[in-house]
Amino acid sequence: MRWEGNRESDNVEDRRGASFGGGRSVGLGTIAIALVASYFLGVSPMTVLNVLTGGGGLPVAQEQTAHRPPETDHMAKFVSTVLADTEDTWQALFRAEGARYVEPKLVLFSGSTPTACGTGQSASGPFYCPGDQKIYIDLSFYRLMQQRFRVSGEFAQAYVIAHEVGHHVQHLMGITDKTDAARRRMSQAQGNALSVRVELQADCFAGVWAHHADRARSILESGDVESALNAASAIGDDALQRQAQGHVVPDSFTHGTSEQRVRWFTRGIQSGKVTACNTFEARQL
Repeated sequence: MRWEGNRESDNVEDRRGASFGGGRSVGLGTIAIALVASYFLGVSPMTVLNVLTGGGGLPVAQEQTAHRPPETDHMAKFVSTVLADTEDTWQALFRAEGARYVEPKLVLFSGSTPTACGTGQSASGPFYCPGDQKIYIDLSFYRLMQQRFRVSGEFAQAYVIAHEVGHHVQHLMGITDKTDAARRRMSQAQGNALSVRVELQADCFAGVWAHHADRARSILESGDVESALNAASAIGDDALQRQAQGHVVPDSFTHGTSEQRVRWFTRGIQSGKVTACNTFEARQL
């Protein structure tokens, strides 16, 4: 992926190494329980971790001491550049529709950090919190991608960020509020099915970003798209459940199968159209 030398975002907060009162260390056993429970309950591992560690429900985010990442931090520079690229792309797409794109913040943290959605844990993986319009990522997740899922490549790493930015786009478009309200009126299985459509749309939006970013700045190199597709496939619900428990429970899916995630990312990157990402009216996912 061609990114070095491109603009970096000013919307990155570095909380790594910061200490926040009331935090507790989380053992590997607790993390494993949270991951398995999240599959069966259809909720975020972060929610389960909050319950298991006494983190409470939705604590208000505390004041942080955040700073810009050091210039010598190559990975932080990469993340900042990818975020800037998503800003440029979505600014243009929103402007073309007569709308204003509000840029999200991206928070680098390690271990845990307070958010408007509860205590963020590294074990949850990257996530977006609509309450404070921030994306949270522990950069060690990229090492996990390579070691556990055998997924490598900078564009695969960029896809992760673009997916979370996709959730921010959904928030700005009012989709998040509508789906959250609908989910409260549904059964657990119905709510999970709706969550799948939300996540697949975020995958498609990540593809839309890649389409326009490459046309404008020629960021893609040989093998980049394949690496992103490998990442989408590796984190499908069916693949994760087989790895964790040896079998799949389709009613507990919240993100979509490997095949579905690949399909919707591909639709976004091939079309470059936001309208092509309407997973909510799609008969077949």
